[in-house]
Amino acid sequence: MRRPPSIRREPGEGTEVFDQQPHYERRAFLLILAASSGGYLLWARRPANSGPPPRSRVRIAQFDASGAPAGVVEVAVVRKTNSEWMKQLPPDSYSVTRRKDTEFAGTGAYDKFYEDGIYRCICCGTAVFDSKAKYASGTGWPSFTEPIAKDNVVESPSDFFGIRQTEVKCARCEAHLGHVFDDGPPPGNLRYCINSVALRFVRRNLT
Repeated sequence: MRRPPSIRREPGEGTEVFDQQPHYERRAFLLILAASSGGYLLWARRPANSGPPPRSRVRIAQFDASGAPAGVVEVAVVRKTNSEWMKQLPPDSYSVTRRKDTEFAGTGAYDKFYEDGIYRCICCGTAVFDSKAKYASGTGWPSFTEPIAKDNVVESPSDFFGIRQTEVKCARCEAHLGHVFDDGPPPGNLRYCINSVALRFVRRNLT
């Protein structure tokens, strides 16, 4: 029930009416505002949901100088700062492997290169492709039907200006190597489209 207003008279002045009803609406509004602000602060300070912690070790298939399998070993993941990668890599290799750029078609050293050997990640040296799986795709980039070992590369979905692709990365250092497409030759019908500057070629030693 609303309480009647009180009346106060001042000398020489007319009658003043003061509403003595407590300002419950204003008080409630301030309480709600304070509660909302506190809730926002708690939400803003919540721990970030970053998913599972990054791996510290990974299984990598090794190959000897002839390209023969030498077993699967567990090795430490290679992680470096951008500054460290910039010091280690040529500018074009840094842009592709660490910034996910792409070299211009037809400009790569290994586009029309067909010597016998192993292609290794330029960042950490992991074997990623064998020349036996390389073929002339006519696309302007080195193309392979398969990686040298599934353990040595990681394939993950990527989005380039709304175009869905499958990115190919080195499993040990997460260097961006290129992409894989389903327009390759049979029987696998896969084309691993890889940047030359992401690779280091080592000739096969059969002696």
